[in-house]
Amino acid sequence: MTPWLEALLFGLITATIIAGWVGLIIPIFPGLNIIWLATLVWGLVNGFAFPGWLIFALISILMVIGNWADNIFISGKARLSGASWWSILAGNIAAIFGAIVLPPLGGILFAVLGVFIVEFIRDKDWRKALITSKEMMWGFGWAIGARLAIGGLMALLWIIWVLFLF
Repeated sequence: MTPWLEALLFGLITATIIAGWVGLIIPIFPGLNIIWLATLVWGLVNGFAFPGWLIFALISILMVIGNWADNIFISGKARLSGASWWSILAGNIAAIFGAIVLPPLGGILFAVLGVFIVEFIRDKDWRKALITSKEMMWGFGWAIGARLAIGGLMALLWIIWVLFLF
């Protein structure tokens, strides 16, 4: 590969990883998957010779853990505060709708509103519905923090792969 083409590829992958990481603050944005895809492209173009395949495997594991943790934090906090699975499902559906209608924060707003409405209808207690919604907000905060940390670790592993092992 010519040096200018390699530099262009490096720049595009770097920009994609940065965009994926920054996008992690938006709940519905698949930033971890974007970071993973960028590192996959790097490996496909430059090869997966040892220890590249090992680093890519670690990046892959982190992506799966990060996507799983995202759901656990958001739904788990609401569930621990007494939310029903129906309200969590309604919140997730509302989040998708909200992310489309009012990006970038509509997903969070609509998810919390969806949980509040279903919990209020279910229990007829606005205070309990408010507590459940507040706990879901805390879950969003923890999920964003976890995604940013895991995405940063994925990017760091890619940097190690590029600078020291390529």
